[in-house]
Amino acid sequence: MVTGQLNLPFDPIERAAERWRVHFGPSSAMAAVTSIMRAHQILLSQLDALLKPYDLTFARYEALVLLTFSRTGALPLSKIGERLMVHPTSVTNTVSRLERADLVRRLPNPRDGRGVLAEITDRGREVVRLATADLMAAGFGMTMYGEDELEQMFDLLKTLRVAAGDFEG
Repeated sequence: MVTGQLNLPFDPIERAAERWRVHFGPSSAMAAVTSIMRAHQILLSQLDALLKPYDLTFARYEALVLLTFSRTGALPLSKIGERLMVHPTSVTNTVSRLERADLVRRLPNPRDGRGVLAEITDRGREVVRLATADLMAAGFGMTMYGEDELEQMFDLLKTLRVAAGDFEG
């Protein structure tokens, strides 16, 4: 994955779209998907770089924020996976990494004898506070867009998420 500045003299996705049209036909969907995938690479690289001083990835940061937002600071691992829309194995790995860093602790779920809760620690709350300040200062890597454009982008991508069944629109 190329994450740094490429400084190419042309847009490779636009060029690919031109070639696509010649070989296969309409290229709008291909160009849009390819642009989204490249934007994902760029943003993930930037956000992970901002979070590196806290020994976090964006995925681990999201889990900590989710716990911060919860009423008690603790959630079942299954609920974390559901809310973050990730596989249970990913949740287990994420929580294990956060636990080793003393940002969360595992507790037995009092409502489910077999279940496990992840609970954010005081240190985890402090890391969330500091990391969030850095992310906010960097505009989450989206400072080239205005507020209206960000809302429009959210709405456009929300349509895709509804169509995929993430939630009822």
